Amino acid sequence: MQNRDEIFATLRDAMVELFELDAERITLEANLYQDLEIDSIDAVDLIDHIKRQTGKKIAAEEFKSVRSVGDVVEAVHRLVNADGL
Repeated sequence: MQNRDEIFATLRDAMVELFELDAERITLEANLYQDLEIDSIDAVDLIDHIKRQTGKKIAAEEFKSVRSVGDVVEAVHRLVNADGL
């Protein structure tokens, strides 16, 4: 799970599984809270899922700034590629 497309696909699959969302609703532009109706408990579940997939945890402070699925993809991309910097 290195590039943005792979991250998005993994994230979309996770959101379908975790939150029973229709895959068509999950786009890079979709707002987590308004469009997808993700609440704070769901967000914690998503952070936990990302940690299990990547072995790394997104800081809660960083996750507070995400609003869209694209923001999550960017945050995960920075996280998984941080070692290479």
